Amino acid sequence: MEINSKILLDWFLIHGIKIIAIIGSAYIANKFIHIFIEKAIRKIVPPESFLTPEEEKKREDTLIKIISGFSVTLIWIIAILMALQEFGLQIAPFLATLGIAGVAVGFGGQYLIKDMISGLFIIIENQYRIGDVVCFDKVCGTVEDITLRTTTIRNLDGTVHHIPHGEIKITSNLSKGFARVNFSLAIDYDSDLEKVIAIINKIGKDISQDPQWKNSVISAPKFIKIDDFGDSAIIIKILGDTKPLKQWDITAEMRKRIKIAFDKEDIKIPFPQVVVHNKK
Repeated sequence: MEINSKILLDWFLIHGIKIIAIIGSAYIANKFIHIFIEKAIRKIVPPESFLTPEEEKKREDTLIKIISGFSVTLIWIIAILMALQEFGLQIAPFLATLGIAGVAVGFGGQYLIKDMISGLFIIIENQYRIGDVVCFDKVCGTVEDITLRTTTIRNLDGTVHHIPHGEIKITSNLSKGFARVNFSLAIDYDSDLEKVIAIINKIGKDISQDPQWKNSVISAPKFIKIDDFGDSAIIIKILGDTKPLKQWDITAEMRKRIKIAFDKEDIKIPFPQVVVHNKK
């Protein structure tokens, strides 16, 4: 029993301390590498002239998360291999086995490689960042996570979608640079068009000067054109520029104020009507 204890103690003094040191060093390295990467990204990545400080920070946060994740994985792989070597495992044959397995998996892993290459270009080209609202074909939502292989988004219903980058054909970013209030409004043919235009433009100007909304408005929403002559209404177009992700709030406020103002001025917002003729 004493011999076994002595052997165990000798092994611990020679190898056990090294394993503890390797694990401890990996833990400390992960802490410092994250701090280093964050400072480096904040300093090295050149700002883009069309991005606001908030958008630039989202871009940097996304790069920091991806690079840190890759670095942490690499550090722990190296640490585990070094620890296994202290247990007496020969790493060279193990790596050779992994190489052969990698070749075998490679034939079936072409889609994985495609996803990762596509993800790399998404990150380099700054197509979207964590926190952006995007649409991929028919799926839209807020970007919650980005890795080299997939993007995770959550839609308004709370459903989470994991989308491989290789499957993304068209990306629509709804929150990059600026957003736009863009909606149509139907008014009665009997309405005074000049009066309607004046009311809409005044509401847009009031919102742009309102303390609650002015920091979200870039250009006041206003009447742009008569978009169409409908069966029972004139369709007018209203446009205005806002900060990213604020277009829906400003649009809702515009609609509320327009309804209140139209009610006061007795301006009708018509609805489709059907005339039925009884054949005698």
